[in-house]
Amino acid sequence: MIGLILGETNFPLEILNKVKKKKNKYLIIDLSKSKKFRKDKNSYAVSLGQFGKILNILKENKCKKVLFAGKVSKPNFSKIKLDLKGIYYIPRIIQKSKIGDAAILKEIIKILAEQKIKTIDSLSFNPELTLKKGNYSKIRPNRDDNKDIQKAIKILSDLGKYNFSQGTIVRNNKLIAIEDKGGTKKMLNKCKSKKNKKIGVLVKFPKKKQDLRIDLPTVGLNTFKQCMNAGLKGIVLKDKQNIFLDKKACINFANKNKMFILVK
Repeated sequence: MIGLILGETNFPLEILNKVKKKKNKYLIIDLSKSKKFRKDKNSYAVSLGQFGKILNILKENKCKKVLFAGKVSKPNFSKIKLDLKGIYYIPRIIQKSKIGDAAILKEIIKILAEQKIKTIDSLSFNPELTLKKGNYSKIRPNRDDNKDIQKAIKILSDLGKYNFSQGTIVRNNKLIAIEDKGGTKKMLNKCKSKKNKKIGVLVKFPKKKQDLRIDLPTVGLNTFKQCMNAGLKGIVLKDKQNIFLDKKACINFANKNKMFILVK
């Protein structure tokens, strides 16, 4: 039995479909705001504050392994209802929440490990959703594009180890934006440009010191559409450290709009 601890985005749906296809026994701890898995008979809708309930569900179903997938937003800790174990564990989680959303998940993983429950890689069932080194589009970066790419990578590398940013945008060798807590979508929307077309790059790499079992940088068709609206020429990801959704549609979109997809 595998415990799937799932949040928002389409990535959890990809995992759930593969688990069902393989006929693995599973249960879902649904942490999504919309409770998107409520129709699944193996789903339990809970909140982060119900730690006792979460642990009981996992133990009663003899789940020795769990998998995290999807975005779990930081809750309003003053409003969430706590059970007894929630009261015990929540101070640890609140302390880590000051660092960022990913730190919340890392602390939950630590708590689960104390209960002899192992967290496995989020891509364990879907290795096809990541990309290896290479160029995946007809268009390749030119000399100016490569300058932008190198600068963007250096900027991400120089950020503090607990920084929440997975992405940055560089155009004409100038920093345009660094992802903040609002995420990639908001960053790209702020960078919409009528003047600049097919200039600049979005680089999405894992955060420094990131637990690569969870919260990997994710791109999909909407990301490419947002990059096009921002006037960018391409997207750069890290070798085997990304989640790439809608692969065929993304590559077709990039080729049609003369954008590049590069994995370093």
